[in-house]
Amino acid sequence: MLLPLVGVVIGLVLLIWSAEKFIDGAAATSRWLGLSPLLIGMLVIGFGTSAPEMMVSVLAALQGNPGLAVGNAYGSNIANIGLVLGFVALMAPLAVHSSVIRKEMPLLILVTLVTGAMLWDGWVSRWEAAILLVALAVFIIVSIVRSKKQSNDPLIDDVAGSLDSKPMSRGKAIMWTLIGLVLLVASSRLLVWGAVEIAQRFGVSDLIIGLTVVAVGTSLPELASSISALRRNEHDMVLGNVVGSNLFNSLAVVGLAGVIAPIDAGREVLVRDWSIMTCMTLLMILFAFSWRGRPRRINRLEGGVLFTLFIAYTCYMVSIVVLS
Repeated sequence: MLLPLVGVVIGLVLLIWSAEKFIDGAAATSRWLGLSPLLIGMLVIGFGTSAPEMMVSVLAALQGNPGLAVGNAYGSNIANIGLVLGFVALMAPLAVHSSVIRKEMPLLILVTLVTGAMLWDGWVSRWEAAILLVALAVFIIVSIVRSKKQSNDPLIDDVAGSLDSKPMSRGKAIMWTLIGLVLLVASSRLLVWGAVEIAQRFGVSDLIIGLTVVAVGTSLPELASSISALRRNEHDMVLGNVVGSNLFNSLAVVGLAGVIAPIDAGREVLVRDWSIMTCMTLLMILFAFSWRGRPRRINRLEGGVLFTLFIAYTCYMVSIVVLS
């Protein structure tokens, strides 16, 4: 048991560090290539913050553990909203200015409902996973087109400020992108091995491990980047990280894993995990939008609600492991 535990700890630490280096390198490389700050914020950073989930889920599916893959995706979405957004909003209320983010939120709900329909029979087949990847491709194309038309969104200033705070030469940016990518693969392999071993020793499904330990671990890069953005007063970056990451998790992470191997999710994923994810997504949107004269911001009370839901869900999942 000791060796798998050490593997999970080292894998998570290395995954978090390599994900940060990969995101910084990829964002700086994209800037050197002439991509607009808006496109970098919408796609490059969104993809980068979901890179740990993608690596872990693809490797889990290749090794015959698709339950770990879907658990990682949906567990990370729950952690992103409850742990990342909820905790950061407890630190300081988050103002929502970006129209781009507000347009992406309804899309996130639509994607969430589509994945719920796919989970209705307890399976995500290869053709359903392929649909998610096609939807991802459409989202990327639309984002590229929109970034060329949008020139005055507050998210642009937030992303530009974030890039300016970590200047890199072209060679250094490419170096950290490649090093981060290699270490992401290596740390993901170590993390998946340790997580599967622990699941087998405790007699619980790899789905449960994916929804708890692995999901929280792969969401820590989002938490770190969001706290950093909050310190720079880049509120739209915080919400943009969460919305973008959850879109990539639902489309790319589940899509890639499902194409590799059909996912036997079971009915409990729809009833338990998808339901709480959908509830928290709806609450996030409700809190972020302006209605009946309320300002567009997520205040401390609302952040506390999201964080409490995450803690309650996590405690319930841990009780399943303890009582199994």
